[in-house]
Amino acid sequence: MVPQGHGYMIKTPSSILIVDHEQASRSTLADCLMERGYNVATTSPGDEARSLLGRQHFDVLLADVGEEGDAGLELLRLAKAADPDLAVIMMAAYGSILNAVACMKSGAHDYLLKPIRPDELCGRLQEILAHQAYPQSPYAGEAYRSVDQFESMIAQSASMQRVFQMIQDVAPMDTTILVTGETGTGKELAAKAIHSNSARRNGPFVAVNCGAIPENLMESELFGYQKGAFTSAAETKKGRLEMAHGGTLFLDEIGEISARMQVDLLRVLENRAFYRVGGTQPLDANFRVIAATNRDLTSAVSAGHFREDLYYRMNVISLEMPPLRERKEDIPLLAEHFLLRYIHETGKGSVKISRGAMDEMMLHEGPGNVRELRNAIERAVVICKSDRIRPEELPFYRPVCAEPTFNGSLRQMEIAHITHVLNTNDWNMTRGARILGIDRSTLYHKIKRYKSEKTK
Repeated sequence: MVPQGHGYMIKTPSSILIVDHEQASRSTLADCLMERGYNVATTSPGDEARSLLGRQHFDVLLADVGEEGDAGLELLRLAKAADPDLAVIMMAAYGSILNAVACMKSGAHDYLLKPIRPDELCGRLQEILAHQAYPQSPYAGEAYRSVDQFESMIAQSASMQRVFQMIQDVAPMDTTILVTGETGTGKELAAKAIHSNSARRNGPFVAVNCGAIPENLMESELFGYQKGAFTSAAETKKGRLEMAHGGTLFLDEIGEISARMQVDLLRVLENRAFYRVGGTQPLDANFRVIAATNRDLTSAVSAGHFREDLYYRMNVISLEMPPLRERKEDIPLLAEHFLLRYIHETGKGSVKISRGAMDEMMLHEGPGNVRELRNAIERAVVICKSDRIRPEELPFYRPVCAEPTFNGSLRQMEIAHITHVLNTNDWNMTRGARILGIDRSTLYHKIKRYKSEKTK
């Protein structure tokens, strides 16, 4: 069972039912969605579809309108009657304004034309699910379970579910853990979650940023010192190790400590005791150690920059935090969470994220990960002049520049336009495809064909 608290949120994978006449279409969509961590069930229209909706809960229904539209509309009405909160996306093989209007009047959330573009579908799903998860507050929704008292670890992605499971598995054990991951992925939050679910939860959580403390001060910061140990030591001072007694010592950016401190730290871990600077009495190292780094420590060991014995002493259990670009389905949830936080802090009232702004966040590669997203939302809330955050209010927004007029063949104009769009977007294929109104595979195909034609 998961301990109960406040703020650290786990979302169970969203469940989706696909109802379509075509087996190939059902299978293609199901494979796409399952790769992104969704739970998916599929069936053809008829009694089985109605039976599934009657006996099983789904977050979203993807339903084929059908050639005449009547069967799809009937299923839509039955589904909404059974579960008014069920989000329904209707799919049609051809465009019809009347069909779309009828679907929306009957309670459909959206209406998509076949063939369904995976990126477009997932974008729509993420918006719908984010709205379901946060109708009023970041903690609404039965799909969430609280794990600890620390905020901002919000996710529905499969990769983060594995992280959460690992946290639950290792927290009760008192072993040393190495948390790895890029800057801004939430390494300290993971360490706090482990501490809060451990037997040491009532003890202190002491965090040390090893990269921020000057080398000449590191020893006294960690170990403390006795009165008179050096000229300015007017009184005895406890170090971080002593402060962590009975709790957890979190050594952030462990890869930045000097060779000398590596030796001292290894001795502490091996002997479970240490001395204050200038002290003669050993002190018990009664704390759990969790270290974190954004560096590749195996490469640092190979290069001779990090002690091999310390690395293996730290890396008893490894926990890797995935970058945000590999779990983009979490972006709407995180964005809404941060939005509500900063609305409250700034007193802005009701502010929402526009579709365009959400698209920008989904397309952004996010080198700063969750921290960058949080800061972007804070900035947008502060500078927002209306009730809706627009793309241009995000710090990473890249407008499409106007391109010069061109006189030439249609093929030449297409090549020039594609090249211009990609150049102005740093050759980000996903962003470029969206601006061009085509999917990425089509864009790759066009580029490959143009290159082939150029070499002939």
